[in-house]
Amino acid sequence: MRTERSLARRCAVIAAAWVFRTTALAAGPEIDFNREIRPILSESCYQCHGPDAGKRKADLRLDAREGLFRSDDGTAIVAPGKLDASELWLRITSDDPDSVMPPPKAGKRLAPAQVEIVRRWIEQGAPWKGHWSFQPVAQPRPPEADAPGIIDRFLDQRIQAAGLTPAPEADRPTLIRRLSLDLTGLPPTPEDVEAFARDPRPDAYERQVDRLLSSPHYGERMAVFWLDLVRFADTQGYHSDNHVDIWMFRDYVIRAFNTNRPFDQFTIEQLAGDLIERPTDESRVGSGYNRLLQTTQEGGAQPKEYIAKYAADRVRNVSSVWMGVTMGCAECHDHKYDPFTTREFYGLEAFFADIKETIVGAQQETRFPTPEESTALKTLQDRLAPLAAIKNPTPDQKKDRAELERQIRETETRIPATLVTTAMEPRTVRLLPRGNWLDDSGPIIAPTVPASLPPMEVSGRRANRLDLARWLVSGRNPLVARVMVNRLWKLAFGQGIVTTLDDFGAQGAWPTHPELLDWLAAEFVDGGWDVKATVKRIVMSEAYRRSSRPRELDRRLDPANRWLSRQNAFRLDAEFVRDNALAISGRLAEPIGGPSVKPYQPAGYWSFLNFPRREYHPDHGTNQYRRGLYTYWQRTFLHPSLLAFDASTREECVVQRPRSNTPLQALVLLNDPTYVEAARVLAARLIAEAGTDPASRLDRAFRLALSRPPAAEESAILLDLVAKHERQYREDPASARELIGIGETPVPPGLDAAELAAWTSAARAILNLHETITRP
Repeated sequence: MRTERSLARRCAVIAAAWVFRTTALAAGPEIDFNREIRPILSESCYQCHGPDAGKRKADLRLDAREGLFRSDDGTAIVAPGKLDASELWLRITSDDPDSVMPPPKAGKRLAPAQVEIVRRWIEQGAPWKGHWSFQPVAQPRPPEADAPGIIDRFLDQRIQAAGLTPAPEADRPTLIRRLSLDLTGLPPTPEDVEAFARDPRPDAYERQVDRLLSSPHYGERMAVFWLDLVRFADTQGYHSDNHVDIWMFRDYVIRAFNTNRPFDQFTIEQLAGDLIERPTDESRVGSGYNRLLQTTQEGGAQPKEYIAKYAADRVRNVSSVWMGVTMGCAECHDHKYDPFTTREFYGLEAFFADIKETIVGAQQETRFPTPEESTALKTLQDRLAPLAAIKNPTPDQKKDRAELERQIRETETRIPATLVTTAMEPRTVRLLPRGNWLDDSGPIIAPTVPASLPPMEVSGRRANRLDLARWLVSGRNPLVARVMVNRLWKLAFGQGIVTTLDDFGAQGAWPTHPELLDWLAAEFVDGGWDVKATVKRIVMSEAYRRSSRPRELDRRLDPANRWLSRQNAFRLDAEFVRDNALAISGRLAEPIGGPSVKPYQPAGYWSFLNFPRREYHPDHGTNQYRRGLYTYWQRTFLHPSLLAFDASTREECVVQRPRSNTPLQALVLLNDPTYVEAARVLAARLIAEAGTDPASRLDRAFRLALSRPPAAEESAILLDLVAKHERQYREDPASARELIGIGETPVPPGLDAAELAAWTSAARAILNLHETITRP
């Protein structure tokens, strides 16, 4: 009897311990459905049990709440709190190859850690949430923390939780170099660095931020990332890749960022600048966005096919640029991972069915005066008006009138042409089964937005592009503000809060700091879609100002710097690599805007362009030294120097360029005539500005290129290089003349050829340094 009571007590203790263990596990760190469960389901289950009705098996949909918690014949897919009653749990833990999910042939067996997460989630009651990016933007309350700024309060909370400490603030030369490169794409001058380093005022840093945000070069820097998004180029892309005049759109983008045009207005002008109540020349030029896609002049092209191509391209682009989702997957079938149907894809196509364009052939361009030309024309016309009103003019008045009319005609002939959007009666849009443009059997589709997003409030008429633009920036759309502030964050840190900048869907990355992302998005909208204010808010944070030098603890606990205890250092984009070399040398031409230009390019590079055959002729004078932003963008034969540094061909929307590190890049910096000439001009500058002392010349070179003096070891290496090369060039003066003769810039009179060539070698080495092309 005593033994039975003892056994009973032991069983009770064991049972209690088991209950305690399972309860503790269930009540432990809460499993977040969106962050931890949805990615498992998306990766392993959605392909057969997701949004795509055409591929869905067993009529089971696990991306929707109704499907996940469905109960058939007493069997629940997920029974909250009940593992043994949850078919999902039974299937993922089964050893039976006929029952286990995912099935063996899928090759996607869940890892033990993933199974454990699912177990804990079900035991915790299986709390469900809609996908995070499709939920309304919240205005989260910033956490309590010692950090003075709200951004830092969000970040420091995660830093501490990860067992890290914030890195110290970077020194002032590094800070101004970082700010200048991020906000203008250009390095600071030594004088700017020195002034900031000596400024004792408490708001010295903020003054630098404001100065750079007001620089006209800010708009050029911001335009680079936007032109990648909207796939701006100077050529058509398809077939013979012929020229189109569209550079005025680039100028429009630069002006928009420089004047801090509200992002909602910027959006409306691009999508529907021709449809607003009182279209202006500026809004109509902005509407050229709709004409930036690839088109064709191929004689044998089928118009019906290209109508389908152009429509699909526009849907892919607008959904990527503004919504950060992969709608292109729904052209042929319902999206396999996100709640977008094929019908909704063609519903978005229908918004663009009113765009008047040549389907196959040269596109019709429209002449628009630049703001400067508009002012000049108005001045001439105002002077002509009183003379034209005179009934009996004197000979002198007739002469003056004729001269003004001549000047007006000349001005009008110089007015550039560009592609803009003109509305017409909308074409009929049908759903193309499997995307097949030959199949007309699909239903007619009216303009509509995805049902998973807030509805568009239009009644009594067909919705149009203006309605679409207003819907995107209504403030109710949960994606647009999040997507834009995430991209602005990426410009400042080298990575987004959501690292998949182009995919906020189920296959995209979970935000590292979701509350911060929502706070930034809410502030962006509530502040009137103010881009400059958002950029300033980010770069004023302590996190932005931290050193990028990793410490041992950083490497061990957070090698990818997800929690931003330090800044990130990264290579400059292709255009800015060029700009920096020209700026350091003093050769950069700084006019803002204008037609595209043609820098030096290898002979024969365009030899495979046909219909018609073309020959590349580099520009001369000022145009040879313009910023990389203005380089002629031949889609199929992008300038090789830009291509080497990962610039996009812009055949499609590019949200994030890769950052490669290849030997070819070093060869470009050493041998491309642009960089050789920049090095020679820099060498002449050092000789002119730093006197005869070699150490002073090197100090000046480093302060121009790197915003710091050289280290002793660096000086020794480079001074040896100069001495060695000067001896060689004195023995071989022809080689010296050949080197310093590269490029159009004249060699200043009176310089010793061997000395200039030797210092050109040192300048080439400095321009090729990893540090020179790196944002610190």
